[in-house]
Amino acid sequence: MHRKLGCLFSSRRRILTMAPQLETREATGTEGVVARGLIKRFGKFTALNGLDLTIAPGTVHGVLGPNGAGKTTLVRALSTLLRLDAGSAFVAGHDITSEAGKVRRAIGLTGQYASVDDHLSGFQNLYLIGRLLDMSRKRARARAYELLEWLDLMQSAHRVARTYSGGMRRRLDLAAGMVGRPQVLFLDEPSTGLDPRTRNELWDEIRDIAASGTAVLLTTQYMEEAEKLAQALTVMKHGSVVVVGTLDMLKAQLGGQSMVIQPVSYSELITLHRYLIASKVVEVRVDLDQCLLSVPVKGDEQMSAVIRVIASAGFSVHSIESRAPTLDEVFLTLTSEYGEPLGKVAGSNGHRPKEKGGLAS
Repeated sequence: MHRKLGCLFSSRRRILTMAPQLETREATGTEGVVARGLIKRFGKFTALNGLDLTIAPGTVHGVLGPNGAGKTTLVRALSTLLRLDAGSAFVAGHDITSEAGKVRRAIGLTGQYASVDDHLSGFQNLYLIGRLLDMSRKRARARAYELLEWLDLMQSAHRVARTYSGGMRRRLDLAAGMVGRPQVLFLDEPSTGLDPRTRNELWDEIRDIAASGTAVLLTTQYMEEAEKLAQALTVMKHGSVVVVGTLDMLKAQLGGQSMVIQPVSYSELITLHRYLIASKVVEVRVDLDQCLLSVPVKGDEQMSAVIRVIASAGFSVHSIESRAPTLDEVFLTLTSEYGEPLGKVAGSNGHRPKEKGGLAS
């Protein structure tokens, strides 16, 4: 096996220099991630538009945004895979432009798709990365087995990676980024495609990584994942930061409570949605799957106003209840992805539309 790994060493050196450094350092307060004014353009398209970001050691920072918001571009830039057009960033205390080599040796990176070698076993993948990090054979072997044990992969340690399930491959990919005990770990939608049980197991492992002092940047489109893991959240849209804060702070952006309204039918849902949009009393978000309308309200007075609007127009509803806004509602509101298209299509004149008997008129 050593001869095979020796042949692979030179051909894979450039690919695997993203693996993190061997030795850990005490957090000094300047480690983690500090980025200011990041700009990246692809022709006329601006992928990052003056973005700021700070991640403290020992924390998970979630980055949320719809497709095309710039999340993956941000990860590639901070991990030195992409050169910025403007701005500055320090990762683990190193400048990503002038000290790119030091940055690469201080980070771990797990992308959206497993990047392990399908033709090597789980052990060989991790051992190879350890040797590329200048570990001794003994240390690389011990570290590989340590990670395989931690991620519950020991029984499959000597099977080739192409025989692994999707969840096993994701855990192996995470282990590959942890061989050198990184100071900063970039996780770009790490739980994509995983079943709920495997996803929960992965979340436990990410919590353990952060608890060890590693700064973790987590991009995700799973609101539950962000809610479970992140101590702070950045919401992105069109390459810019919409808002930064804790989950409670983001929920406060939406309003104190959400009124959840369940009309008696889908056609009533559509007409009520149009009517509330036209009334300009509140912002309205619609869930066609659940046949629900969600209305953020900031107090009893606004809640009463919404109820009066519904009653005065003669709408029939199954139920109206008040609850705290969910992170899904916060995200969809802040990124303007919730409710707007339906409202624009509706085009009401302010009077209750005539019933058409279907989903849309």
